[in-house]
Parts: sequence; C-alpha cells; structure tokens
Amino acid sequence: SRFQSRRLQAFSLSEDANIGKQNLVRTVIRDPLHWLAFGFGTGLMPKAPGTFGTIPGLLLAWLTLPLRLEWRLAIAAGLVLAGIWICGESARRLGIHDHPGIVWDELAGMYVTLLLVPTQLVAGTQIAFWALAFGLFRLFDIWKPWPIRDLDHRLAGGVGIMLDDLVAALYAAILLAFGGWLIS
Repeated sequence: SRFQSRRLQAFSLSEDANIGKQNLVRTVIRDPLHWLAFGFGTGLMPKAPGTFGTIPGLLLAWLTLPLRLEWRLAIAAGLVLAGIWICGESARRLGIHDHPGIVWDELAGMYVTLLLVPTQLVAGTQIAFWALAFGLFRLFDIWKPWPIRDLDHRLAGGVGIMLDDLVAALYAAILLAFGGWLIS
C-alpha cells in the first residue's frame, strides 16, 4: 500500500533498517524542528504515529478551553501557519515528502476539529463529543475521501502536508457541528 511504501522509504535511511530507526530517533530528539514536526516525539511511535500525534492536539485543546473562541482561533491559525513551515522544512531535511512520523499536521488538525465541539455541553456529553471528534478526524485523515487524497498527492511541501489534514478536520468539524445542532 501507499502507506507501507512511505514507511519503508522513511526507514531506509541506511542499509540496515534498525540503524536507520536509531538515526531517525537521534535526529528527532536532537533537532528542535524535527522534535516539533514529530509531535514532541509522538511521531516516533512504531505503530499508528498519526493517531499518537493527535494526542498533543487533544491536550492543547483541553488546556485552551477556558480561552475565548477568538484566542483559540488565533492559536489554530498559529498552529497551521507554523505547521506549513515546520512540516515542509522537516520533510526537506529528511528528504521524504510526508514522512509518517511528521505529525504536526495531525496535532493541528485535531485542534481545529475540536474548535467546533460545543463548550457548553454537560461533562458526559462533552467527553462523548471529544471522542467522536477524535474518531471522525482519524477516519477522514486515514480514509482520505475526495478531495483529501488529491490534495495529499498533488501539493508539495508544507502546504501539501498540512492541507489534507485540515480538510479532514473540516469534514469532521462539519459532522460535529451538525451533531451539536441535532442535540440542541
């Protein structure tokens, strides 16, 4: 599959795959740019790095819940704008367009998705909406329905890396907003 070929390409940094993985870990830990791009190390997870990469986005969304929506939108814009450079530059330095470990896009996408979860819900419903937000975002990010797959294949650099996740976030957020409207 496309994902497996990207993963093989990502870890073929040397003749021996184990040495390649060790070099990648060392590179990510030592370079602040890669550390950010790899979601503070979550992108180094051997299985489902994108899923683990959403965790910092969930945490940031939870920490910023007390802020007014305007501030949270500004944070989202900052995550996206910074992510274009962070993801693009990390990919350029690694020599791999969208390395599976580059998960800043998942972090930002998860944060953007959670912007539309109603904040005035009762606690149990809030948790259910957050779980649904997580599931929907990961579903659209992995499945990549149109035009996400096209964006993923056609756009290069940081814009391409970020944009497919932002569209996945938009799809998930639309469904969440509709769900919020239904229960209100």
